Amino acid sequence: MICCLNPDCLNPLNDKSSTVCASCGVRLIPLLRNRFRVIRVLSQEGGFGKTYLAQDSDKLNELCVIKQLAPKIEGNWALKKAVELFEKEAQRLQELGENPQIPKLLAYFEQDSCLYLVQQFIDGENLLEELENRREGDIWLRCYSEKEVREFLLNLLPILHFVHERGVVHRDIKPQNIIRRTSPQELAGNLVLIDFGSSKELKPKLNLKVGTSIGSHGYSAIEQIRDGLAYPASDLFSVGATCFHLMTGISPFQLWTEHGYSWMSNWEQYLNYPISDELAHIIDKLLKKDVEQRYKSAVEVIADLKELQKYPVVLPPLTETDELLLPPTEIFSVNKYTKYKKVFLALLAISMFIVGEVWYWKTRETQIRNDTNNQPTAKTERILTQPLSKKQKLAVIATFNLAYDSVSSLAISPDSKTVLATSVFGIKLWSLVTGQEISVFDAHNAKVNVVAINPGGTKFASGSEDKTIKIWNLATGQEIRTLKGHKQSVHALAISPDGKILASGGDDNIIKLWNLNTGENIVSFNSHKARISSLAFDSTGKMLASGSFDGTIKLWDVKSYQFIRNLLISSSNIYSVNFVNISGITANDSVIGNHNNSISIWNPVTGDKIRSFTGHSQPVTSTAIGFRSSLLASGSSDETIKLWNLNTGELLNTLRGHSDQVESLTFNKDGNILVSSAQDNTVKIWQISLF
Repeated sequence: MICCLNPDCLNPLNDKSSTVCASCGVRLIPLLRNRFRVIRVLSQEGGFGKTYLAQDSDKLNELCVIKQLAPKIEGNWALKKAVELFEKEAQRLQELGENPQIPKLLAYFEQDSCLYLVQQFIDGENLLEELENRREGDIWLRCYSEKEVREFLLNLLPILHFVHERGVVHRDIKPQNIIRRTSPQELAGNLVLIDFGSSKELKPKLNLKVGTSIGSHGYSAIEQIRDGLAYPASDLFSVGATCFHLMTGISPFQLWTEHGYSWMSNWEQYLNYPISDELAHIIDKLLKKDVEQRYKSAVEVIADLKELQKYPVVLPPLTETDELLLPPTEIFSVNKYTKYKKVFLALLAISMFIVGEVWYWKTRETQIRNDTNNQPTAKTERILTQPLSKKQKLAVIATFNLAYDSVSSLAISPDSKTVLATSVFGIKLWSLVTGQEISVFDAHNAKVNVVAINPGGTKFASGSEDKTIKIWNLATGQEIRTLKGHKQSVHALAISPDGKILASGGDDNIIKLWNLNTGENIVSFNSHKARISSLAFDSTGKMLASGSFDGTIKLWDVKSYQFIRNLLISSSNIYSVNFVNISGITANDSVIGNHNNSISIWNPVTGDKIRSFTGHSQPVTSTAIGFRSSLLASGSSDETIKLWNLNTGELLNTLRGHSDQVESLTFNKDGNILVSSAQDNTVKIWQISLF
């Protein structure tokens, strides 16, 4: 079939061999701009045009979405101005499309007096469709639970923070404009925010009048509907209205039609089930009629969501203690889907880490059983299927189910007694001995991406989406100082072996060296073309390796502040770099880094590749070195962790247990404890005994 592009055509689909539309008589266009093959109409954009599903012939017929703008504007000047405004809007969308949770702009152009904006196709259902699938006729089988609403907020709010920081207000947030991806991307959440309203903005900008409203009644704040004004707080009102719709199944438009804005003052009466006071407070503040009483930023909402951590759901360990005394060929983890209804319904909150040695579980068993009386027995699942090396024995000490967020960075203290973990809620310090939370570090204003502990175990650094680095006293939990200088999010940190220099990098493509003791910015390197994702010092502290999403691994002389060489130039993202000393290969440290589905080792002096480790079926996203055990651990998008012998290159084992991309790996200094985190919102502790 071939689709007619006349915006007024009532029956646009025609036989493939047709040259003229049978319905309206307009000439048919097989390839729009000699590239895009329009398949069918997705939606009608009022009087402004239509939205189409199309194929991109330049990309092996990859699906895309084409928004057609047919402005009802007369005169050459007006049309020229419309095109100019459209191009500005497209440029803004192109910038926003850098976020993986916003569709990418593929093209924008004018043809036959119509404007066209081509965006990435997102495969999935919008949240209204998802909600409608939960009912039969007029009977709701299940609206969104409190847990699901919290997950929704934590997934959507970082997108809004990104958008608002760039001076953009969406103005039309509602379930129809939020798509849940069928297949989440590697480094993004599963929600995608669509429809930034270029067609709705086009005509008002040409003929702006006081009181022009943009948005959807019921979901839009009063300042949008009454005054034609919009602020970040206006989007947050729409988020609150969307939460209400998802929890109740009742459209805010329906209530607005019947009651105006008065329904917001008693919105809780429409709930199908009670919710916690904490979540009720958040929704209530989102829905304030007065913009001054509403949340001002997405960061403020996230900060209030942190309070939910005070009511954790503690998942019990294995019911039978002897199940932890594993034979050498098996590893088990607590099944994260086991239901502990009494605890879950009583607390309804974020799951805490549960860590500890076997003796700890024995002493806690009676207490946990009392807390979860009459609950189902926890099931176990085998998560390692390959036979173990004769030289190794493995066991899972614990699995943490975080429920709402994945951990992007982990760091074990030099004494192997504590572990730091990052999240949207800040940083948590946990005891690996008792399983108890020791401290929470939450001074950042946005998600924390990375942490690094100094060799002495007295300080650590944290890098955040708020563009800052904070230095902390690990023992007291006190913030020492804040380092400012990066223009975008910080994603990589490394501390020199002598503990004097901190290296940082992130989305501004710049590497900065700091005096860790004074906070002075010593020097900046500006050579990468994309996010700096990983940094590492060699054992002497004289050389720094940097890995970037521009596909390169670079070496730097820390003493002379000079660029040394590129070790790798590729088209794939680099997620992890390390230095390692391998016996009998080089006199100095070697550099190890990921490349597509493999890991490679290079001689930093000559730049020659020494060895590659292949076996993952998808890109490697993290690596860690067990320095005293000669082990290399690699995590991947294929949801596995592989253990390698650094000296021989032999694959020793594959650890299976995560159900999504592995985000971070770290060994303790002895190499007998491995901690892993993944996008499945779990952290696993693996014990590796060598004998």
